[in-house]
Amino acid sequence: MATSVVRFQHKAAPTSSAPQWGVLFDRRIAVLPIQAATTGEFVRQALPMARATTRDQATLSLDDVKLLSPVTSNQQFICQGVNYESHVRESGLDPKNFPFNTIFTKASSCITGPTDDVIRPRHVKLLDFEIELGLVLAEDLTQARDVRADRLHEVLAGLTIVNDVSARDVQLPQGQFYKGKSYRTFGPVGPTLLLLEPHEWALWPSLRMRLTVNGQERQNDLCGSMLFKPHQTLSELSAMQDLHAGDLIATGTPAGCAARAPGKLPMFMARHFISEATKWKFFVRRGLKDPLFLQPNDVMELSIRTDDGRLDLGQQRNRVMPA
Repeated sequence: MATSVVRFQHKAAPTSSAPQWGVLFDRRIAVLPIQAATTGEFVRQALPMARATTRDQATLSLDDVKLLSPVTSNQQFICQGVNYESHVRESGLDPKNFPFNTIFTKASSCITGPTDDVIRPRHVKLLDFEIELGLVLAEDLTQARDVRADRLHEVLAGLTIVNDVSARDVQLPQGQFYKGKSYRTFGPVGPTLLLLEPHEWALWPSLRMRLTVNGQERQNDLCGSMLFKPHQTLSELSAMQDLHAGDLIATGTPAGCAARAPGKLPMFMARHFISEATKWKFFVRRGLKDPLFLQPNDVMELSIRTDDGRLDLGQQRNRVMPA
């Protein structure tokens, strides 16, 4: 059975106290006797211990702790873009034009906890959300490796929820994904790192991603709809760069984001008769009137689970606050 790992601090403890790791059973935590400063240390040292933990060891109430991101900010934060056909089309693009895996990075300093506020910088007006399935590495990959679809358990420790928060009025007009997606707090992760048993990895396509804003559903799709699957992405990345235990890969988002193409006629006009600068001025001006973009005090709730509840990554809940 899958194991729900959490990283946390006691609410009564000083904020400077070292975070702890535990296994979550409903609303109680079994504290693990390990001092792992990073996710990499945890997955290298504590996976057998976490899997061996039992419900009767869970004595700490979830109400007495603050949950932190299970991925620490020293780890690499790698992302896939336009990895769902529905999101490609809502962006006004043709999936046929993307026969390749689109890869970019977010600053790991943007990682924040599953209940922390997302801070909208003063100059950002078009703030958007993206629910994504996060893959967490179990081991170092320092040379090319052909990862098989049925051997994910050899490479991955588990799964988590990622919200790829994005400043669209920075990302798109400037053509800078890193800049528009890397402001501090723009990467809520967690609440759990779900450790899967080898046979459970076959279930990842049936995980359902769901995101709401103020209780209204914005995104709902199955992870199996992604274009480039985890084994393909791991194989491609390992051929390009070193990956390390605890690193995080966010696998893209489905349709439902606030930013979307305006329609065929406006797109045609923008492509053929309007300068780039003017096009993006129109985009921002139109976006300022769009209620789908996040506003201060909006609350995002994200969940990823199978419909039968067999795998459940928990729920994120983050409020948007002004800088």
